[in-house]
Amino acid sequence: MDENNAHKLAGLFHRKWSVPVIAELARTEGSRLVVLSRALQTSAVSVRQTLEHLISLGLVMPNPGYGHPLRPEYILTPDGRAVAGGCLRILRSSRRLGLEDLIGRKWSMPVLWAVSGEPLRFGEIGMRIAPITDRALSQTLAHLEGAALVRRDLLETRPPASLYGVTRRARTLVSALDELAA
Repeated sequence: MDENNAHKLAGLFHRKWSVPVIAELARTEGSRLVVLSRALQTSAVSVRQTLEHLISLGLVMPNPGYGHPLRPEYILTPDGRAVAGGCLRILRSSRRLGLEDLIGRKWSMPVLWAVSGEPLRFGEIGMRIAPITDRALSQTLAHLEGAALVRRDLLETRPPASLYGVTRRARTLVSALDELAA
C-alpha cells in the first residue's frame, strides 16, 4: 500500500459530501450549486464547502464558460473525471449494502482500504493513514466491525494483540477504493 495513495484517499473522504458531489457532477456533466444541494438533499453551505475542498484537491473547477443561467457552475477536472467512476461504484455499493452513512464518515474508507491488503495491527493502521488519532481510529474500526466490513482476530500473544482485516462483504467497496487510490 502506497502511503501517498492513503493520504489522497483521506483527502477525498475528508468532507462528507465529496463522493456524492463528484458522482453527481459526473452523472450530470456539471451542475449548479442549488441543483447539487437539492439532488443531495443537503444544505447549500455543505455543498459549497465541499466544492471548495474539491477545488483545492484539483478534482472540481468552476466552469470557465459560466455566464448563461442554464450552464453548470461547476464541472469535473480531468483528475475529477478519473476518480468519478470509483465514486459512483462506492455510492452504488454502499447503497446496496445499506451503508450510505458510513461513507460519509471521514476515516471509514481510508481505514477500510488500509486493512484491505493484509491484516494489520492497530498501530500499523494508524501509521499508514496518519494523522488519524487513536480515538478516531478506534471508533472507525468499531463502526466498520459493526457494519461487518472489518473483522478483528485476537492473537494469543503477551500482551494480547488484534489483527484487523476485511470481510467478504467489503470486497466491492475495496475494489472501488483500489480504483480511486490508483
